[in-house]
Amino acid sequence: MKPSIEEIGSLLALKRHERPEEGYFDDFLREFHQRRRAEEARNRGLKGWWKDASAWLGERLTSKWAYGAGLAYAAVMAAFLLSAPSGEQVGNLPATNVGHEIRSVEPIQVEQLQSLDLRPSSEGSTGEQEF
Repeated sequence: MKPSIEEIGSLLALKRHERPEEGYFDDFLREFHQRRRAEEARNRGLKGWWKDASAWLGERLTSKWAYGAGLAYAAVMAAFLLSAPSGEQVGNLPATNVGHEIRSVEPIQVEQLQSLDLRPSSEGSTGEQEF
């Protein structure tokens, strides 16, 4: 049942004269601050961090996953670059002589290649002969 306009007007007229007891607003403000402090105490430390992180990941927004992946990639690359040796350490390595020997190798004759004419020609052919 929907109240009529007259009923609503009479209800508002009655409520206009009501006043809360003395100290109501002060008690409300004190209780509000106590609740906020209790909530902040629960959210401190590792448990609060874990709650925030799980809420952040729980939203499953693709942009947040991309940001997280980018941050993880940046952290891995920073760790890699910081753990790599610097150029000064590499430059101070002692020089070592590398022994080498030059051997002459005789050309191997392949029968199929002997029949090719590899001389330059002015006719523009590739020098290949048909078999």
